[in-house]
Amino acid sequence: MSVDIEVRGTVAEIVLNRPEAMNSIDPETRAMLHAAWERVNTDESIRVALITGAGDRAFCTGSDLKRTMPPAESYAQIAFGDGGDHLLKGFPRDKPVIAAINGYAIGGGLEIALACDIRICSETAQFGLAEVQIGSIPGAGGTQRLTRMIGRSTAMQMLLTGDRIDAAEAHRVGLVSEVLPAGELLRRAREVADRIARNAPLAVRAVKRLATEGPDLPLERGLDLESYVWGLLRDTEDRIEGRKAFAEKRAPRFQGR
Repeated sequence: MSVDIEVRGTVAEIVLNRPEAMNSIDPETRAMLHAAWERVNTDESIRVALITGAGDRAFCTGSDLKRTMPPAESYAQIAFGDGGDHLLKGFPRDKPVIAAINGYAIGGGLEIALACDIRICSETAQFGLAEVQIGSIPGAGGTQRLTRMIGRSTAMQMLLTGDRIDAAEAHRVGLVSEVLPAGELLRRAREVADRIARNAPLAVRAVKRLATEGPDLPLERGLDLESYVWGLLRDTEDRIEGRKAFAEKRAPRFQGR
């Protein structure tokens, strides 16, 4: 299968598994990726997702141009329907997603990584949105997320030239949070995922929602929303359990309630 998903405890590990094609996205892979997002969204036992690519050459190099044809639906059908086969259709809104970037993250591959909450990469990683070089544009959030994430000038240089940046530069501009030797990447990504999964799931989801939506709001509105969500969580069983566990000097047993 071109997308593998394995649930380890409360962490779903998604692997783009077309190493012979640099883990590029063909129609079958896209459908399987949508199914993976759906499983993460609907399986309450999953608290965190981790996505990576098979092999050590590529995380994902975007659409497989040899196998990806224009959609049969009209654009109006896609825009006003169910979103068609958009690469990030159904991407988890609340549950954290970590990208372990093991090589090239190009085009749609970088757009998947940009949608993730945490990006960790190997020293061999390369990043680029080269769509202008083939007469297109990044169509899965690249023009919007990249400019918000790393600053307009650096993002515009990448977007308008289609040039790549390496792992060291990606870390310098804030595109990734850590750079590791290739042999340590997956171990570290799993470590981060497990660390998040041990926290109170409702609080984790709330933090993701606030941190994602807050930057689009005026500061006062964002602070009001934060206060409201704090109130929603105040009397949850997990918040009470967290305080009891601290007082009793033991690990908390969070239930997501």
